[in-house]
Amino acid sequence: QVHLVESGGGLVQPGGSLRLSCAASGSAISPVAMAWYRQSPGKERELVARLSAGADSSVADSVKGRFAVSRDNARIRNTINLQMNNLRPEDTAVYYCAAVIRGTTFWGQGTQVTVSP
Repeated sequence: QVHLVESGGGLVQPGGSLRLSCAASGSAISPVAMAWYRQSPGKERELVARLSAGADSSVADSVKGRFAVSRDNARIRNTINLQMNNLRPEDTAVYYCAAVIRGTTFWGQGTQVTVSP
């Protein structure tokens, strides 16, 4: 069974930084892609950043220039990190890690990010 474990959320002041990490385990096959989504109260879950097995990456326009997605090691394709800089109150949300393996999307349990003075 595939498990995704996220870490790195917390409370930060506006302008601060946080780094989220996620690792997938339980599959003999590496994900073809991993991603970070976020969801705040009353809003739909939205894609924040995506990283393919081939290292192609993208981030949402709303976070471009502030967030960056990466993995720990180019050869280890079951991890994804999200470096979040210059955080704003509107970045407050539960952040979810996702991994696509054999056409199925697996989700982590989510980690809370709160940006507040």
